[in-house]
Amino acid sequence: MKVKYKILFAFIIAITILNINGCTNNNTNDKNTITFWHFWSEPYQRKILDSIVASFEKANNCKVKITELSWNDGKTKLYAAFNSGTAPDVLELGSDWVAQFSSSGVLHKLDPDSMEFAKYIEFSQAPSIWDGNLYAMPWIVDTRVLFYNRDILRKAGISTEPPKSFNSILADAPAINSLENIYAYGAIGSDAHRLYKNIIIFFWSNGGDLFDSTGNIHLNSPKNVAALDLYVQLAQNGFIETQKQLDNSFSQGKIAYYISGAWLLDQIQRENPSLDFGISLIPAINGHSGVSFAGGEYISISSKTKNYDLSKKFVKYMTDGKNAIEFCKKINEAGFPADKNFYNDQFYQNHPYRKTFAEQLKFAKMTPVNPKWLDIEAILENAAVKAIYGEQTAQEALDDAQLRVSGMDGKNITKGTQLTN
Repeated sequence: MKVKYKILFAFIIAITILNINGCTNNNTNDKNTITFWHFWSEPYQRKILDSIVASFEKANNCKVKITELSWNDGKTKLYAAFNSGTAPDVLELGSDWVAQFSSSGVLHKLDPDSMEFAKYIEFSQAPSIWDGNLYAMPWIVDTRVLFYNRDILRKAGISTEPPKSFNSILADAPAINSLENIYAYGAIGSDAHRLYKNIIIFFWSNGGDLFDSTGNIHLNSPKNVAALDLYVQLAQNGFIETQKQLDNSFSQGKIAYYISGAWLLDQIQRENPSLDFGISLIPAINGHSGVSFAGGEYISISSKTKNYDLSKKFVKYMTDGKNAIEFCKKINEAGFPADKNFYNDQFYQNHPYRKTFAEQLKFAKMTPVNPKWLDIEAILENAAVKAIYGEQTAQEALDDAQLRVSGMDGKNITKGTQLTN
């Protein structure tokens, strides 16, 4: 009996060793398999992305193992993966994350010529570059525009034409707010990673910026203070909430004016298709042209990948305009290919609303390329919240914010946004 058990035990060990060796070989030596981590985790988004990836797999006789991340904890998971040596071969990054990862040395350098980097829209290129080298490829970009409710404006006795300035919106606020359960303006309040996107729209549209001409951060410039003060006035004459709640309220017909993105078009179509609304370019402030926030998604390769050639092919495939536009056509909030050769595609020109988004992209900017941007962002949002809720004036809030960032190395490393090779 004991002999039988020993034989059985030896057999199990042998089979286990064979299985382990087989798995090890598949994981480390398979040049036809790569891993890709991304943030398009909604079921309908995954289905569309999977179909595009499947086309790449078929064309290259390979396998792409996909992992979905969420914006809530995806960055933490990426950090943990890089720290533990289990990072994916290819990963998606938001535009304001790229500098942190590039400057940390965890991303693979890319060749600008072989990646055809010049074909991507100019404002999307800076986040891709760090210290003169290319580390990420622009994939898709998008922006925000002004939504307005024509029915509310008619009831308030106001022209249904798009407003030419934010000051005119403020002037019309009393008439709009006199309507029952209606708000003149939707202002994002305390909402991490979202509030700053609206605040800097006001900075830029008033001729301000976050950094001066020498690259030093200058949150409390006179133009920025005036812009924040205007935002506060609109907020106090409107509805202050999170972006999600404001999207819901506009879709329900409760807000006259509100800055949002293309995802709101889908929500309105689903929840209130009869809503009489329009969209327009970001209005001006004090004679300056309206400038919107541009966001973007980027794709990078881990510096530790063992399948660089296949990973490079995959990145080129995903970011090429002819493939990116198929993704964007089926997912409204994806926006536009970063490949500028597709901006005049009939899909955008014939769409009743997307044409306005395409026009706004000509007057849009991305956040500064700075490895400490997320720290600066948090300080800016904290200052804006204090001003919005009346704890401080706009001047006091931005003065305090400036003091906080002056204690850190917040200088904008502009040399990193130009290629040297």
